Amino acid sequence: MRYIQTLREGEHIIEHYFCKDKQKMITKAGKNYFNVTLQDKTGTLNAKIWDLNAQIHDFNKNQIVKVDAQISSYQGELQANIYRLRVSRPEEYVLSDYIPQTSKDVEKLYKQLLQRIHEVKDERYSKLLRTFFLEDASFVRKFKEHPAAKSVHHNYLGGLIEHTSAVVETAVFLADSYPGVDRDLVITGAMLHDIGKMQELSEMPVAEYTDEGQLLGHIIIGYSMVDQRMKELGGFTDEQREALLHIILAHHGELEFGSPKVPMTREAMIVHFADNIDAKLKVMQTFVEEDTTEGHWTAFSRILNRNLYKPGQK
Repeated sequence: MRYIQTLREGEHIIEHYFCKDKQKMITKAGKNYFNVTLQDKTGTLNAKIWDLNAQIHDFNKNQIVKVDAQISSYQGELQANIYRLRVSRPEEYVLSDYIPQTSKDVEKLYKQLLQRIHEVKDERYSKLLRTFFLEDASFVRKFKEHPAAKSVHHNYLGGLIEHTSAVVETAVFLADSYPGVDRDLVITGAMLHDIGKMQELSEMPVAEYTDEGQLLGHIIIGYSMVDQRMKELGGFTDEQREALLHIILAHHGELEFGSPKVPMTREAMIVHFADNIDAKLKVMQTFVEEDTTEGHWTAFSRILNRNLYKPGQK
């Protein structure tokens, strides 16, 4: 495959790319054309379809398309002039070539999570986790592939399992550091805290907010998913049910950050801090890696409301 990052002016390509955007435009002469954004895991490329002939088959954004195009340059940026286009067939591409993905080994992360489930001594919490992460094949597949966010952090293929694994490991460390903390509850809450994102966001490569996600948000969706599963399984005490659901409701920490409740138990506070640590550090890491400012300091980050120091830079 010819990745976008390797393309050069003057090349002719016949390749598959993800159509990130499609806009119907009109030239000054009144002629219709398409302005298209192509994407793969290395970046994006602006493209134009000037001649809307029979060789340009029907297509929409958020589809993988096969293009026959010439690479040119416009105002210092590469651009593709597309002559032929059709929607790609599923057997012609591998999704991970077209969208950013975790650099971690997903199967290794999954085995690590399963090991934490085996450590849960309370049979009710253990059974609850197994019904999601072992017995529900559809859930497991989506969990391994889903992003953890639309844009802010871990917003790529496998982002959710990467984020969840980091939260679980940090939460376990904190739970083990303070006597009297319910370790089983912490593991269960950490593993389930963000599962609502699997319904809040559509699957990759689109990763847009669903209607349910827009109306309810992942915290309420996750609360409902876990509450319903606990009711189906039965056997939980009121205290267990309320303690676990409180973790999900409170994991954003503050009301202004979307939490219906603030953490009121040590277990909820631990999961909140573990979640916040991983999210914030990932945002910092990504911002520093993508920053092109010269010198020791990055440009101003609106998300973090600060500049970040870049050690080793001149």
